[in-house]
Amino acid sequence: MSAVLDDKTRNKALINEVLEAYPEKAAKKRAKHLNVYEEGKPDCGVKSNIKSLPGVMTIRGCAYAGSKGVVWGPIKDMVHISHGPVGCGQYSWGTRRNYASGTIGVDNFVVLQVTSDFQEKDIVFGGDKKLEKVIDEINQLFPLANGISIQSECPIGLIGDDIEAVAKKKGNEAGKTIVPVRCEGFRGVSQSLGHHIANDQVRDWVLDKADAQHAAGPYDVAIIGDYNIGGDAWSSRILLEEMGLRVVAQWSGDGTLKEMEKTPKVKLNLLHCYRSMNYISRHMEEKYGIPWVEYNFFGPSKIAASLREIASHFDDKIKENAEKVIAKYQPMVDAVIAKYKPRLDKKTVMLYVGGLRPRHVVGAYEDLGMEVVGAGYEFAHGDDYQRTTHYVKDGTLIYDDVTGFEFEKFAETIRPDLVGSGVKEKYIFQKMGIPFRQMHSWDYSGPYHSYDGFAIFARDMDMAINSPVWAMNKAPWKK
Repeated sequence: MSAVLDDKTRNKALINEVLEAYPEKAAKKRAKHLNVYEEGKPDCGVKSNIKSLPGVMTIRGCAYAGSKGVVWGPIKDMVHISHGPVGCGQYSWGTRRNYASGTIGVDNFVVLQVTSDFQEKDIVFGGDKKLEKVIDEINQLFPLANGISIQSECPIGLIGDDIEAVAKKKGNEAGKTIVPVRCEGFRGVSQSLGHHIANDQVRDWVLDKADAQHAAGPYDVAIIGDYNIGGDAWSSRILLEEMGLRVVAQWSGDGTLKEMEKTPKVKLNLLHCYRSMNYISRHMEEKYGIPWVEYNFFGPSKIAASLREIASHFDDKIKENAEKVIAKYQPMVDAVIAKYKPRLDKKTVMLYVGGLRPRHVVGAYEDLGMEVVGAGYEFAHGDDYQRTTHYVKDGTLIYDDVTGFEFEKFAETIRPDLVGSGVKEKYIFQKMGIPFRQMHSWDYSGPYHSYDGFAIFARDMDMAINSPVWAMNKAPWKK
């Protein structure tokens, strides 16, 4: 108990110390985003989904990133146009290691970079005609693509290109689904609004227009909000199918337009990334009566709990199969924990990622004997922080939309054994001598979901923390 009180006192003092570095007005605003979690409270006590302060180094992305990079980009049988100057398309090329099967240019277009490459004359005279030409070229080059999405960049909303009219016209001509997405980067406060806009366009241009001829089965489910980073959705799908469920759609990693069209007939939507896909899940519940359940396949404790929760929506056959799956993989789990827990026990972690991992991966670390001492989100909403209370412990440091200065100061004082965040933070903390794992795209490893993924997760955390390089790493001024 005294250790928890000491941590609470230290963390509260640390927040006050950080705030003292800001001008009075900035400190007052940032104070709302920093807190120490107190057990029993209904949320983490921080404000969220508010515009970042000018002048601070926020780590957020934009609405275009939320739509193109997260929701639409991984759909493999569509070509996704970055409509605007080349920069956004170039930066988002390759997305986040969203693995997809198929033949490039035939039934898999994920790795392609397609842009309308705006020039000055397009800003002056408009880009509608150019967009039509791009769509015509796509249909000539890739006739087997089942659809096209138009991901609008900032200038499109400023000059007023009518991408909806172009989508309707060219869609009718080609007999294909062409979806206009008004995800200009300046919209909203972060990439989160891009998720919401993308969900709304799936609703209006895909689901509500789908000719649902799919023959539904009693055990049909859809994976929603899994982007197959490093093969995550594939490893999750193994468990679901071993339970006896039929996965008819993946949204959107390794997913297809046809799979999305089938989804309104499934019996249950399995929602992994709540922040990015809860909107469309709620819509399908309201319109089609499809229930949804949020699941967590990080670490054996949460995997078992999630499998049982999913099975509870089906008959005794599926419930029995869930127990068989859990039992089947228990020897693997025991072996992984026996190998890595002695090396990772009592190690501490600070997390700062996107829409679900600052809470979802907590259980996986705890299965290895580790403790999460700090957690925060780039673009969470209030309900994310409410859900976080089910994962973090009393005294955990909470930081929303943390600034570069704050994050460095927190880590410098707490000195965690590991920081899990994004590539923009990676090299800062490594130079501070703190082991780091890139928790947006698994540092080119993975998968981390499911039992197979847990073995890789444990190996990677051990490899990061216990590498001998940290004993050799000294700042230039200490040599």
